[in-house]
Amino acid sequence: MKVDPAIAARDALGRAYAHDAIGDACADIEAAEEVFSSETGVEATRAYETLLAIGERLPQAQAFQEFLIFATWQQATEETHPRHFRKGVQLTRQFLDRFGPHIQGTDVQERVTAIQRSFQRGLGRQVDEMRDEYDRDALHGGD
Repeated sequence: MKVDPAIAARDALGRAYAHDAIGDACADIEAAEEVFSSETGVEATRAYETLLAIGERLPQAQAFQEFLIFATWQQATEETHPRHFRKGVQLTRQFLDRFGPHIQGTDVQERVTAIQRSFQRGLGRQVDEMRDEYDRDALHGGD
């Protein structure tokens, strides 16, 4: 992967503070991100889960959603478990479905698709296999 997930996460979070409508969630995001980036183990996992919960309340906050993708990669490397890789695949699919037309041909699209492939490989699936599955689901309305 040509993308440094930690740098990509930091950059996306900065853009979220500057451009996304995160409103009242800002203080909660800052607190959870501080713990997530400075702790390990249970504390970091709780902070990560808090960030995901905030993300569910802010589905249109593009940069924050991008941050969550890269935070999920960091979580997957900290605690290598298939659920983190599956979550990463889910987040990247949602992101590309929601924002794909607006980011086509940008660095954001390149970073997100690169990390999506990494999540897929972490699950032991080949990219073509995943693309075929996605295309079958998309044509039939599945997720």
